Parts: sequence; structure tokens; C-alpha cells
Amino acid sequence: MKEVVEFLQANPVQYLATVGRDGKAKCRPFMFCFEKDGKLWFCTNNTKDVYKDMEQNPEVEVSVSDASYAWIRLNGKAVFENNMEVKEACMANPIVKGQYNTADNPIFEVFYLENAKATIADFSGNPPKEFEC
Repeated sequence: MKEVVEFLQANPVQYLATVGRDGKAKCRPFMFCFEKDGKLWFCTNNTKDVYKDMEQNPEVEVSVSDASYAWIRLNGKAVFENNMEVKEACMANPIVKGQYNTADNPIFEVFYLENAKATIADFSGNPPKEFEC
């Protein structure tokens, strides 16, 4: 899990893929928040299409590459939880704070990936590293 968290933190803008309510693939820039209690946390806004898409089909995948052309694919089930401790911790990110102002903003949502699996790979010819998070 540590290597997955470090990769996500080192590459702060990831891409989250969902199945849209129209049945078509959607991919959006997203930001990993942090790991807490063995869960990988993200946040969003409950007025956005991405939130509505995840409500309908919570299976998502996150991907990002680094400057050396290594990449991660992280997938799991998005589980929304009204966790004020996590929401408060998200406010430490100035981008999140700037969008939502306070942890109790009614449109502010946090979610973690349940049964998350990650793969970190590169073009070295070495086998990919697999993780269960």
C-alpha cells in the first residue's frame, strides 16, 4: 500500500474512469486525497456528473503516469461515506479548501475504494507490481 500511496502523491493529478449513465466511458482529472486506516480516499462534488455516474455504477479505475513513464492503474468500488474526520483532513489541501471552504459543505463528498487493486508498471521489461489495497 505504501508504494501505491507514494506513487499517487508524487503524481497529484490522476485520471478517474467511470461508466457514464449513458453507458459510455468517461475519464476525468482527479486528485487522490490520502490513505487513512487502510483506505484510499478521494473527494468530489455531489452536483457533478462524476458523482451521479459513481452512484449508478461505483466501479472505477484511476490511472496516472510519472515522468519516467511508469504508471499506475488502481481500481475498486467507490464507497461514499459521510466521514467528517476525513472531510476535515481534506481541507488541508488548498485546492479542496478553495472549492468547498468547509468540511460541512453540503455538496462536498468523500469516498474510498473498496477492494482496491493496483498495478504499477513501466517499460523496463520487468513484471508489473500488483497490490491489494
